Amino acid sequence: MDVVAAPIQGVLLIKPKIWGDARGYFVETWQQERYAAAGITLPFVQDNHSKSTYGVLRGLHFQKKRPQGKLINVSLGSIFDVVVDIRRDSPTFGQWYGVELCQNNQWQLWVAPGLAHGFVVTSETAHVHYKCTDFYCPEDEGAIRWDDPTLGIAWPVSNPKVSEKDAAADFFEMITEEPSGTNVPNC
Repeated sequence: MDVVAAPIQGVLLIKPKIWGDARGYFVETWQQERYAAAGITLPFVQDNHSKSTYGVLRGLHFQKKRPQGKLINVSLGSIFDVVVDIRRDSPTFGQWYGVELCQNNQWQLWVAPGLAHGFVVTSETAHVHYKCTDFYCPEDEGAIRWDDPTLGIAWPVSNPKVSEKDAAADFFEMITEEPSGTNVPNC
C-alpha cells in the first residue's frame, strides 16, 4: 500500500493494493502490522457503516472531549471526503483537506483524533465504512456548518441534502476545543 501524508498533520491518504481480474477485485482494508508501520497505532473500538444517496452531506462532525480517530473507506459509490483541523495548537488550524474516495480507487482516509470530518455523496448511492478509535458519544458531539464561509470548502455538490442538526451547526469561529477534564460524558 502507498501512504501519502495530507497537508493537515494526522491525515493520511492510504492507497491499498488492489488485486483484480475479470471476476472482480480483492483489497485488504485493514492489517494491523502494516497500518502500525504507517503510524496508525490507536486501537479501533467501533465500526460504522453509512448508506446515503446522491447529494447527501454528513458533517462536519467531531467529539469534543472524546475525539475519535477514523479510518474511512467506500465499498460502493463515491464521496468527497473532507477533514477540517480544529486543533487550536496546530499549524494548520482552520484549514481543510478534501479527497474523492470511491469503490474504484479503494482509497482510505485516516483522520486523527481531534479533527472534524464530513462527506458528500457524489454517486447515485454510497456505502461508507469507518473504523473509530473511541465510542460514539452523542452528549459529546460537536459540528461545524458545512457551508461556513470562513472555511470555504469547495464541495462538488451545489445543493446538498443535510440533516436539520447539521444545518443548525455552529460556524467555525463559534467552536472551541474544550480541554479534556473531569466532565467527560459517560457514554
